[in-house]
Amino acid sequence: MRITDLLKKNGIALNLNVSDKSAAINELVSLHEKCGNLKDTVAFKEGILKREELGTTAVGMEVAIPHAKSEAVKAPALTAITVPNGVDYGAADQKPCKLIFMIAATTDGDVHLEVLARLMQLLMDEEFTAKLKTAKTADEFLSIIDAKETEKFPEEAKSSVVPAKKGYRVLAVTACPTGIAHTYMAAEALVKAGEKMGITVKVETNGSGGTKNVLTAEEISNCDGIIIAADKSVEMARFDGKQLYSTKVSDGINKPEELIKKIIDGQASVYHADHKEKAESQSGGNDSIGRQLYKHLMNGVSHMLPFVVAGGIFIAIAFLIDTASGVQAAGNSAFGTVNPVAAWFKTIGGYTFNFMLPILAGFIARSIADRPGLLVGFVGGFLASNGATFADPGAASAIPSGFLGALFAGFAGGYLMLAIEKLCDKLPDALEGIKPVLIYPLAGLGMVGIMMCAINPIMGIVNNGLNSGLTWLSVNNLGILLGCILGAMMSIDMGGPFNKAAYVFGTGMLTTAAATTDVAVQNVCYQVMASVMIGGMVPPLAIALSTTFFKNRWTAEERKNGVVNYVMGLSFITEGAIPYAASSPLKVIPSCAVGAAVAGGLSWLFGCTLMAPHGGVFVVATIGNPLLYLLALAIGSVVGMILLTIMKRPIDSVKK
Repeated sequence: MRITDLLKKNGIALNLNVSDKSAAINELVSLHEKCGNLKDTVAFKEGILKREELGTTAVGMEVAIPHAKSEAVKAPALTAITVPNGVDYGAADQKPCKLIFMIAATTDGDVHLEVLARLMQLLMDEEFTAKLKTAKTADEFLSIIDAKETEKFPEEAKSSVVPAKKGYRVLAVTACPTGIAHTYMAAEALVKAGEKMGITVKVETNGSGGTKNVLTAEEISNCDGIIIAADKSVEMARFDGKQLYSTKVSDGINKPEELIKKIIDGQASVYHADHKEKAESQSGGNDSIGRQLYKHLMNGVSHMLPFVVAGGIFIAIAFLIDTASGVQAAGNSAFGTVNPVAAWFKTIGGYTFNFMLPILAGFIARSIADRPGLLVGFVGGFLASNGATFADPGAASAIPSGFLGALFAGFAGGYLMLAIEKLCDKLPDALEGIKPVLIYPLAGLGMVGIMMCAINPIMGIVNNGLNSGLTWLSVNNLGILLGCILGAMMSIDMGGPFNKAAYVFGTGMLTTAAATTDVAVQNVCYQVMASVMIGGMVPPLAIALSTTFFKNRWTAEERKNGVVNYVMGLSFITEGAIPYAASSPLKVIPSCAVGAAVAGGLSWLFGCTLMAPHGGVFVVATIGNPLLYLLALAIGSVVGMILLTIMKRPIDSVKK
């Protein structure tokens, strides 16, 4: 049993100024809590104090070693502090203590005695003790101990302190808004990095098909810590008391070893599922405000997508049936409902679409305020979709605030509910049981109703202005520029914020199209979606073409994986290009962005429309001017391929 196996870097605090023995104990206990060593902090501290009542644990030489054997301890562990000015610890030699270790031991066995004995053997060397007292960093502190243990016990192989844990050392959860590519790429990268580092890793994927490889309670209990690599909210309460590090899903792809090391080295903080800390805990406590807002938005978008995709395709089928029946779209407000079969598809698709904004707002609010946020989000999203106001609560003649109103409802409603929960914390404990079923819903419903009826007229004007602006762009032939911009945005970060911003704008236009009977506005909205999707298809296709026809620019591994990008590109999975962009960003990203911009602009120029928000070429039946759309895709992909070929130099070592 080695000291360096028990003592984590974040369990060391150097050069502290503590007022008394009690303050020193508090600091050491706090370090144990930070490291995730304790089940119950209060109970463990009580054990420490009871031991001190029996007599001081100061051992002389300006050293103290408080310790406790307790059921509140998860696994044997150490913490340490240095106090340059010393603290009165009641030592027999009356000297103040400047170096203090605290042992946390489980009730099975006498680990604390073994650790205490080893520490005393080491600390008898005054030179060694002096070095520890003057260490400047935690790394230096640990290296001094490691060197001394190696010198003192040369026959001892460095091993784990306690018997190897059952299960996995590191657990992870990966999730991206669409749940298609990033989720599984990050999972694979983390598992492979773990294998390379000799560390067992299990990854739960929150994908479009549901949660797979679910982490069990036993696995969570036995692991060292959890990595959350996600761009949307995941179920967090189960990780209470465990070391946890939260980051974006792309870090799981690009920095898997770094993330695993943070857990193994004890650099992550302990997660607490207290509802009072909800805003911080949902992000793992280490996300910026912008990052937290992005995750809340993507949580709403990910839950909204199935409604957009399924509803959009049903509506598109209705249009196709009416077209096949000889019904003309131009100026026909009944288009899509003339044929009885078309009317069936249009009605079902329309009902599905109607859920879209409430789902978006509801799950944004849930991400912020947990389950109590669902009601305010759903109701706020519904009120945004029908445009209810104080003067017109039945929305008989109101202008819907639409997508923008739903976004407002989700964020404002979520934070509003957090405020309500905080205010309710001051209520008597006897009311705790009725808070979630009565107080929260009533207060939330009243507040969100007032809020949305007040904001809907303003958002309605903005929404109406946006529709007019899109029509103006089209009439003045400026839509091509918008198509280029949207196409480029889809390619710049390939699934990141720019990509998602463009995609959310595109899906928002589909909601606008569903809410209006103006055929001109609908066509412009569908053109926006067409430019968005084609822009996301170009990067993987450009790379696939380049790896096929210009093999000397790529390694054998890149050429082998390039074939997969044909399928990913045609399926509208932009993320297939990420590994190539990561290896050569200054060459791959600009080339793909230009190709995507060309494709997006040509799509608009050709008058291509798209009624489905996903599916790539596999939803060709929902594309207006499909042959020209495929031509625009081919041209943009070839442009990207050519630029890649120009910018990337041949690799001399390529095997023919």
